[in-house]
Amino acid sequence: MADNFAADRPAGPRRHLGAVHALLLTLGMVITSDILKTAPTVALNVGQEHFYLVWVLGGVLSMVGALCYVEMASAFAHPGGDYHFLERAYGQRVGFLFAWSRFAILHTGWIALMAFLFADHFSALLGLGRLGNVLLAGGLVSALVALNLIGWRVSLGTQAGLVALVAAGFLGIFGAGLWLEWRGFVPPAVVPVEPEQVGVAGFSAALIYVFLAFGGWSDAATLSAELRDNRRGIFTAMLGALAALLLIYLALNWAFIRGLGFDGLAASGAPALELLGLAFGAPGIGLIMAVVVVSAVASINSTLIVGSRTTYAAARDVPALAVLGRWDVRHGVPRAALLAEGVVALLLIAVGGWSGHGFNTMVEYMTPVYWLFLSLSSVALIVLRRRHPEVLRPIRVPLYPWLPLGFLAVCLYMLYSSVAYVGWGALLGVAVLALGALLQLLLRPRAAQTQGWPEESA
Repeated sequence: MADNFAADRPAGPRRHLGAVHALLLTLGMVITSDILKTAPTVALNVGQEHFYLVWVLGGVLSMVGALCYVEMASAFAHPGGDYHFLERAYGQRVGFLFAWSRFAILHTGWIALMAFLFADHFSALLGLGRLGNVLLAGGLVSALVALNLIGWRVSLGTQAGLVALVAAGFLGIFGAGLWLEWRGFVPPAVVPVEPEQVGVAGFSAALIYVFLAFGGWSDAATLSAELRDNRRGIFTAMLGALAALLLIYLALNWAFIRGLGFDGLAASGAPALELLGLAFGAPGIGLIMAVVVVSAVASINSTLIVGSRTTYAAARDVPALAVLGRWDVRHGVPRAALLAEGVVALLLIAVGGWSGHGFNTMVEYMTPVYWLFLSLSSVALIVLRRRHPEVLRPIRVPLYPWLPLGFLAVCLYMLYSSVAYVGWGALLGVAVLALGALLQLLLRPRAAQTQGWPEESA
């Protein structure tokens, strides 16, 4: 429960989202074509015996983490999502640092990563070169920022359509596997590729890419203040999206192995392209290009929606950043925060273009910071239960505190693995995080509120 202090705060979001809309938004955050790049790497690192196991493990562990977020989001509904949880658990300084990481590293880094994925496929067809890649990636981000500025009805309607198209494209990949099965197709023999890692190291490297494919589910917590039913709606959105995604990934990986063979998958640089080429020829290649394009657009669009809301929520607590903490009531969006997210994403696209390895550079840039704050968020559940036992919790994590502690152990292990297996981009991400720590020392936050968000536990 929480008191209402709406009179002391600027206008904020209203509860206009149904559970189905939230589910589609969450699915759009996590269902991306990076599975087409991660599946061969996973196969190369774990071998056939543990291939499906590592995907199931990644999906189940993601659901455990999502349960922790569902409890906090249903009890402390807020457009800042895990920014709000961290602030309540650890104080304004940690909350601000997390919001900075989302603004300057995680959300904007993901937007840049997906823009490069989009541009790389077009470049392969058109021979655009490095500068062409950067311009195309930047143009996509600019267009989607403009779309979101029109208003929430347009952006959410676009998202629903995009997710449906991505799901249809993935169904086409699965259909290619079924078609080859029906024809009795025998995958061509391929010389096995030497694994990049073996044993525990290989399994750890594979998990990094599996969690990358499932990543984005935590962003759904930013929608809690806009759900008409913030109690059951957030559960449906997060757990429903992850369950659907696990089934989709298992089906896609089966199709890859059915068409290419396991060794063929491990050796492939573009398994979906090869699979659909075998099954359907040129039309199949056109389909996979469409899937890559649409999924990149869907992911960037959903990240802009939730990323701008985290920035908006954090800026409300820092008077010097008040311009970013204004909500455009007419259009239903945080306009200034959206523009700021777009500008930072364009800067990261420039960095990735300079490096010559835009996609991989963004993975390195984001990964250690992502696992650092996911570790803190898993502990925040325990801290908030102890600090605010009076708050109504419609959904509680089962087997408390063992599930949150188990998820914390996973996060800490993945934090170690991400540092051990990434390159110079990780150092850049840590440096930008340190810049945020310096910035928060210079900015004076608003006096801490004794009450919660106007619609918390309403």
